[in-house]
Amino acid sequence: MTLRLGLDLGGTKTEIIALDDEGRILLRRRRPSPRAAYGATLDCLAALVTEAEAELGRQGSVGVAMPGAISPASGLVKNANSHWLNGQRLDHDLAERLGRPVRVANDADCFALSEATDGAAAGASSVFGVILGTGVGAGIVVNGRLLAGPNAIAGEWGHMPLPWPGDDERPGPDCYCGLKGCVETFCSGPGLAADHQKSTGHAIEGPALLALAQAGDAQAQASLDRHADRLARALAVVINILDPQVIVLGGGLGQMPHLYQALPRLWTPWVFSDRVDTRLVAPRHGDSSGVRGAAWLWPPSSTLETDPHA
Repeated sequence: MTLRLGLDLGGTKTEIIALDDEGRILLRRRRPSPRAAYGATLDCLAALVTEAEAELGRQGSVGVAMPGAISPASGLVKNANSHWLNGQRLDHDLAERLGRPVRVANDADCFALSEATDGAAAGASSVFGVILGTGVGAGIVVNGRLLAGPNAIAGEWGHMPLPWPGDDERPGPDCYCGLKGCVETFCSGPGLAADHQKSTGHAIEGPALLALAQAGDAQAQASLDRHADRLARALAVVINILDPQVIVLGGGLGQMPHLYQALPRLWTPWVFSDRVDTRLVAPRHGDSSGVRGAAWLWPPSSTLETDPHA
């Protein structure tokens, strides 16, 4: 029986999971992520693997979900909000520690791969797996294969401009990438909270906004409506370009139930088709999808399109 180990390197916690051939969980552990210390991060990842293999009595393949990506140009981490990873050779250094090859992919890519492999989008030929959280990102899986692309940025729709903006949406909020009006600045959790504060003067985050709206608060409902409208426009562009069979919503905001009713209705006018058959689904594995996708980086059906360390 093949043992697949997946690691999810998050900003606050690092998790390991061990899966068998059928995707059954054999082991799962979490520990706090080291902060601002690359060496300690490597120590944490290597220790989790060593401890898991000692407990299970055999060695497995190792995949890692991480913020950012490995640059095909330099082999170094780029675009990670855990800034101490940027400029490091994470895949190479961890492989050296463990004495075997390691596959590394963006956490949104791993989310998409998990849901396409044995999750809510299993069996679909094309999947767009969305993360709506502190940031906005996505992964793309086509015929069971994770699409990486020559720049390792496939799915980075959070850094395209908000489509079809109204006058009150231009030029848009500043984005950390250096541009203005990116989808992430409108559709992320902080983007939703900032929009509500701009409109009402009250600093309230997504879950609290949803509770207020459900209790009949008109201002909270208006903020959720603006957010859904913007998200629908952004996803309409994805449908026009990629035309995925399934879109899976993950991240904290992906748990808001009203989006699953609102988005298909709202995106239809912006999609260049007489009918939109794209399915919008909630993730089967929830916040476990990132770590499960890391474990699935190794099976032949989910081989990376480019270099296995991408």
